[in-house]
Amino acid sequence: MLTPIALMQAVLPGMMARGWGRVVNITSGSVKSPIPQLGLSNTARAGLTGFVAGTARQVAAQGVIINNLLPGIHDTDRATALDLAVVKSEGLSLDEARARREATIPARRYGTPAEFGATCAFLCSQHAGFIVGQNILIDGGAIAATI
Repeated sequence: MLTPIALMQAVLPGMMARGWGRVVNITSGSVKSPIPQLGLSNTARAGLTGFVAGTARQVAAQGVIINNLLPGIHDTDRATALDLAVVKSEGLSLDEARARREATIPARRYGTPAEFGATCAFLCSQHAGFIVGQNILIDGGAIAATI
């Protein structure tokens, strides 16, 4: 929480002076649905979210847009490590562990790095200038939230 806040505080004045800028924080779906065993992480991410909620609305008139991306599970080394932990603890194959996790995602698959990158690139583009202070879930529907 503290590092991204400090970074934003360092770059926002220059962005505002230029009349354009984009900040996308990559947090977690735990902002909307806390993960029970990650209490401190949930807390820090919620703090960053609160900071963005206020700050984004203060700088938007100067052309500076701040949003948060809230990823779910994506096909990355971290996902593989999590799946391998299940393999080790439960004696499943890697394919079985992955299939079990995919079954919990309404899209029935992991997100791809390309999908994540494209979403982030859009938020950084001129086309996202009216999306201010939002928390964008990119989780294949895993978090069942209406708001």
